[in-house]
Amino acid sequence: MRIGIVAPSCRIDEDVVQRVAALAEGRAELAWHPQCLLSDGHFAGPDAVRAEALIAYANDPAIDAIWFARGGYGACRIVAQVIDALRPIAREKTYLGYSDPGTLLGALYARGIGRVAHGPMPADVRRAGGEAAVSRALDWLVDGSTTALEPSLGEVPAAAFNIVILAHLIGTRHLPDLSGHVLMIEEVAEYLYRTDRDLAQIIQHPSIRGVAGIRMGRISQVPGNDPDFGAEPEAVVRHWCARAGIPFLGAADIGHDAGNKIVPFGPSSSGA
Repeated sequence: MRIGIVAPSCRIDEDVVQRVAALAEGRAELAWHPQCLLSDGHFAGPDAVRAEALIAYANDPAIDAIWFARGGYGACRIVAQVIDALRPIAREKTYLGYSDPGTLLGALYARGIGRVAHGPMPADVRRAGGEAAVSRALDWLVDGSTTALEPSLGEVPAAAFNIVILAHLIGTRHLPDLSGHVLMIEEVAEYLYRTDRDLAQIIQHPSIRGVAGIRMGRISQVPGNDPDFGAEPEAVVRHWCARAGIPFLGAADIGHDAGNKIVPFGPSSSGA
């Protein structure tokens, strides 16, 4: 299997390449696009370069899967250019990532392009216990391992997003129709009042109001606020579920950490 790795947001370092390559040795051929190591201010190269790298790999018949290198910020600046340039061959690929690349995952899923999943990325190797996260991603990409999946997955289609990314997809052509899906959400390093505000936006959309239910992944590293928001993350999610009449289904084993499980979009049988 040949896995193409691109960085639509921020750059990675050479140590990530070396460590992930060692984990993949003998299992898959990793094609690291040189763009992953570029630096243009905050981004892994200028917008046009990042877009062209993803388009080239998505349209390359020799690439079986696209693995987003890391998150950060930048995918929203290239999503329209990328989506509009994809050829039929792009529909045959698997796409894996989370956090900021969730913008691209949503846009791909909205158009029925490829097999899309929220899950670990190469840069996660730098987290504590991150080798397990990268190995989990490879288990799913290469072998279609069901043990790598979020355990609640079943016949009901699912999708997973970082809360901020989902909020910013609302009102764009890149938001997929999530009616009938179990929606899984997670967040990191955001003030709780901002998460509350994002959820207030998210639940207004008819597609979201039509979900089968919401599962809450880890909302972690919440900064302290003065005054204190006065509620725990789960209470915030439950509040907006109740306001929208959406069933709260409990926890999901996803988040910005090494324990992040994989959530294929659609029925769980849509694995790699």
